[in-house]
Amino acid sequence: MSLELLQALKVLKEKQWVDLTHTFGPNSPHFSAFDAAEIKTLFNHDDGFFAQAFTFAGQYGTHIDAPIHFVRDTRYLEELDLKELVLPLVVIDKSKEATEDNNYTLTKEDIISFEEEHGEIEEGAFVALRTDWSKRWPDVEAFNNKDKEGNNRAPGWGIEALKFLFEQRKIKAIGHETFDTDSAIDYQRNGTLLGEYYVLEQDTYQIELLTNLDKIPAKGSVIFNIVPKPEKASGFPVRSFAILP
Repeated sequence: MSLELLQALKVLKEKQWVDLTHTFGPNSPHFSAFDAAEIKTLFNHDDGFFAQAFTFAGQYGTHIDAPIHFVRDTRYLEELDLKELVLPLVVIDKSKEATEDNNYTLTKEDIISFEEEHGEIEEGAFVALRTDWSKRWPDVEAFNNKDKEGNNRAPGWGIEALKFLFEQRKIKAIGHETFDTDSAIDYQRNGTLLGEYYVLEQDTYQIELLTNLDKIPAKGSVIFNIVPKPEKASGFPVRSFAILP
């Protein structure tokens, strides 16, 4: 290892690192179409070693969605390049708005207002939407936040905001604290997840169910999305973390 690389590692380890990943288990909030996770003990220390079997959907806990999750004939998780998984991190804070309106939908105007305060979002960035929805974890009822008709209420990205970010600002990927890219109200209005399809159609990935975004500055951090490499996977639980400036 070169002295230059060792020095870079030393500098990184002197910075503050923030875990952006929920611990998950059988009782964690999860997408309603999936079964709860199962964790089974195969062997314990009386057998000589401790080993377990895990059963869960690929999109469980804090997880990564590969393009193939929504779009045919695109890349599987294993085909994402390592350098795609480490990106400059931008955090747009709409936690106040999401508290006042649980179906808050990010707009293009919101992004322009953000840039007026923090500067233009750089090309190749990972943009995360902070809503503080993660603070509801692990309370399933609070996380689902159903109305009287049984519909979930949750904030999310508006399609025009996403198009602006990917087409005008040339960002690389996005992340959020909720189950889905789209706000619940947009999903109910459109009958489909237009935003999620659009993001994955850009031949990139997204991270869902992030946490601790309230500990990250608007700009200047770096996000790492560390994930196993299962064969032909559409997604998998991820260990996301940020290194602060």
